[in-house]
Amino acid sequence: MFDSVEIKKANKLLRDQSPQEIIAWALSKAKNPIVTTNFRPYEVAILNAVSQIKSDIKVIWCDTGYNTPNTYKHANELISTLKLNVHLYVPKQTTAHRDATIGIPSIEDPKHKLFTEQVKLEPFKRAMSEHTPDVWFTNLRKGQTAFRDSIDTLSVSADGMLKVSPFYNWSDAELDVYLEENNLPNEFKYFDPTKVLESRECGLHA
Repeated sequence: MFDSVEIKKANKLLRDQSPQEIIAWALSKAKNPIVTTNFRPYEVAILNAVSQIKSDIKVIWCDTGYNTPNTYKHANELISTLKLNVHLYVPKQTTAHRDATIGIPSIEDPKHKLFTEQVKLEPFKRAMSEHTPDVWFTNLRKGQTAFRDSIDTLSVSADGMLKVSPFYNWSDAELDVYLEENNLPNEFKYFDPTKVLESRECGLHA
């Protein structure tokens, strides 16, 4: 959709725009937009912001099967209160089957690559293949990982989608204010078995 020069110009144009203005701009370019979520901390911000402008947007949830009870409760609450149009994708293997074979390998274990493919990458690839989006809203923010520090509000995914991160330059403190002003709940008891460390990229975005 965009080449590197156009992306650079668009990022400059949107640098001082609000998340709502960034979302509206991206939607004006989109034919088949999606927003992805795993209901981790602060995900409610992107879900609320996008669904306020496009209430029927497809919300892709790739559930690893290892979320905490708190996260599942949080997800159900948001799906209901925000009336999210959720499309759920889960691994082809059950968690019980995987626990009996490879478990949750450490990041140093060669089997960790297979684990990540099974619980996160394959369901995501399947979702993208079925929905073929051209614009992808996500809640990536600067300061989360080294890779995320290298992108901007707009970037292009490996599959050529326009990836839009409306809250890219926002801090946790700024998001706390946004959540309070919009009476939105947050969820901190989240577990990503593919990352282990918060500073480590899971492979979905890089």
